[in-house]
Amino acid sequence: MEVVNLNLKNKGSKTMKKWLSVLLITVVLFASFAVPSLASTGDEGINEKLGLPIVVYGAALSDAQKTDVTELLEVAQHDQVDEFTVDGQDLANYIGGNPNSNMYSSVKIIHQDNNEGLNIEIVTPDNITQVTKEMYTNALLTAGVENADVLVASSVKVSGHSALTGIYKAYDAKGVALDEGRMKVASEELDVATDLAEENGIDQAQISELLSEIKKAIAEQDPATREEVEQIVQEQLQSLNIELSPEDRQRLIDLFEQMRNLNIDFDQVRNQLDELTGNIQDLINDDGFWNNLSSGVRDFFRSLTDFVRSLLN
Repeated sequence: MEVVNLNLKNKGSKTMKKWLSVLLITVVLFASFAVPSLASTGDEGINEKLGLPIVVYGAALSDAQKTDVTELLEVAQHDQVDEFTVDGQDLANYIGGNPNSNMYSSVKIIHQDNNEGLNIEIVTPDNITQVTKEMYTNALLTAGVENADVLVASSVKVSGHSALTGIYKAYDAKGVALDEGRMKVASEELDVATDLAEENGIDQAQISELLSEIKKAIAEQDPATREEVEQIVQEQLQSLNIELSPEDRQRLIDLFEQMRNLNIDFDQVRNQLDELTGNIQDLINDDGFWNNLSSGVRDFFRSLTDFVRSLLN
């Protein structure tokens, strides 16, 4: 009888250890998912070197909408911010737009150290209907904006074009003079990008890749004439297998001819263009990525289930 009792005690002890192992695994899994969300909250304090974050609200926002945008941009996580409002008159002043335009898109800008790059996040992608973060990145690099985290939000559905004006105003208000010609060309670039995608039914990611590749080719070849710019545009269209009407192709050539006349040094931001192209390729291959990811997750949990079963048996 004593032997039987001992065996029962050993068996009970082993079972308890197995259940404790399962409990430990569960706790670790929950912790691994919970930690990132905790890390994204909290007060970031004042960065005395780079200055305060800047928030620019669209002037057409109602008080309730402004409150929503304030929450979306997580303004409360900063001790202090510099706040401004952008309206139709700003649109006219910076890029020659319609002064009667209603401005809803709002932005938060956090300056970063040199070589940190330009990082764009659209906080409300369902409400920014035409402009992607890759399009914003391309246009802002053209305008001369570098080394910043930029968050874009809107509480209502908008195209997203006016966010650029808010960014221009933020830099101007802080004493950073962006070149007027580059700002206007950047806004034209955003118009061309969204129009090509919408009118030709071309994927937005492909349009962003096209613009990035043309800039990289311009940086490498340093075209001296309009004909050379036209050749670069044609080569990149063929390389990416994109077909445009003669009118749209001419519009693209005109855009980059303007950039050539402004002597924009794309070689200076070449690394960011390379990174942007890589991100766009990831986006284009998104379906395959998520299929592989979901397969990997299934395999992980299948292996985890088998492991737990082995502990209990």
